[in-house]
Amino acid sequence: MDILNVIDPIQFRTYLLVLIRLSIVIFMFPIFSSNVFPSQLKLGFSLVASLLFYSVVNVDLSRFPMTAIDTGLLVIAELLVGLTLGICLRIFLGSVQLAGQIIGFQMGFAMINVVDPQTGSNVSIMDQIGYWVCVVVFLLLNGHHIVFMAVIDSFKLVPIGFFTMHDALLIKILELAGKLFILAVKIGAPVIASLAFVSVGFGMMAKFSPQMNVMIVAFPLKIIAGLLLFGLTIQIIVIATRTYVNEFKGLLMYLLYYAGGG
Repeated sequence: MDILNVIDPIQFRTYLLVLIRLSIVIFMFPIFSSNVFPSQLKLGFSLVASLLFYSVVNVDLSRFPMTAIDTGLLVIAELLVGLTLGICLRIFLGSVQLAGQIIGFQMGFAMINVVDPQTGSNVSIMDQIGYWVCVVVFLLLNGHHIVFMAVIDSFKLVPIGFFTMHDALLIKILELAGKLFILAVKIGAPVIASLAFVSVGFGMMAKFSPQMNVMIVAFPLKIIAGLLLFGLTIQIIVIATRTYVNEFKGLLMYLLYYAGGG
């Protein structure tokens, strides 16, 4: 039991408070929260990252919970902080997935789904291609670094176990949610419009040449046209992701500022 005397109780409490916030952010943040990564791996990563973080952040130890009720309230507050940080990226990824679903539906892939390793549910093929392109670009542009820097700054802006449902915070989240469909249409507009013209063209061919079986001819051609155009749309996803990452840090700081009371 002598080894327990080596551990400084003050440092250990600081480490636990940092671990609670960091682990919740990792388990709730998109990409990191994927079921592709085992829970043991995410837990080990949280333990190691907390060792690096707790020495560079200022934590008010007076907020350390001493009862079960205080611990529950602290965890709930940290869950709200993690949810606030994660929802902004989740909305952006959702817009890319929505664009992929619309494109896949127009191509005739409505009934062709694959298993999403993150959720275990069936999703559109084009949805997954757009999603993973967005994730790769996000990581290449060091978006994960912005997330970890935001976690460090969150200890200054939002005290441990504290969360304020500020009006500006709710307005910003609703604004982001309102832009989800608009951004999805912007990303998928070239393919959506082009496939619409292809459908109109085959409709006119069916009118002028009734003996042609348009359904048999149109189906493979729409798939080919859709795949070629979606390949060009990937560049739009890259540009949209780059623009989002450039504004990502400011967005996280804005949310954390009002989550801490403004």
